Amino acid sequence: MILWHVLDIGMLLFHCVFIAFNCFGMFWRKTRRWNLFTLAFTAFSWGALGYWYGWGYCFLTDWHWQIKARLGVTDLPNSYLKWLVDAPTGWDVPAETVDLVAVVVFGSSIVLSVALNARDWLRQRRDEKSF
Repeated sequence: MILWHVLDIGMLLFHCVFIAFNCFGMFWRKTRRWNLFTLAFTAFSWGALGYWYGWGYCFLTDWHWQIKARLGVTDLPNSYLKWLVDAPTGWDVPAETVDLVAVVVFGSSIVLSVALNARDWLRQRRDEKSF
């Protein structure tokens, strides 16, 4: 039983760090390419896997909910972000609101990451030509 509690905490920490990295990882030059990769990976999960499992599907959420089910936790929302807001605060934020904020932040993160990665690539190309 202790293993499931450790996995529960581990998934919470990993998933939160992954979400934070998706939101802010483009601001450091050394992490920009990884950020673009994790954003693409997230888009693949939400869209491509979502085609079969439901739009917005996240396999990390699925795994975490399976762990929570082993611990006897049921009646979890479809959205991990909704759970992250509701569980510690006791609020019941409408799922549509959470989804809208998630899409806006995710879309903004993709635009910023692509723009900053493209800028870095163009600068590197320019610098290589000047030699």
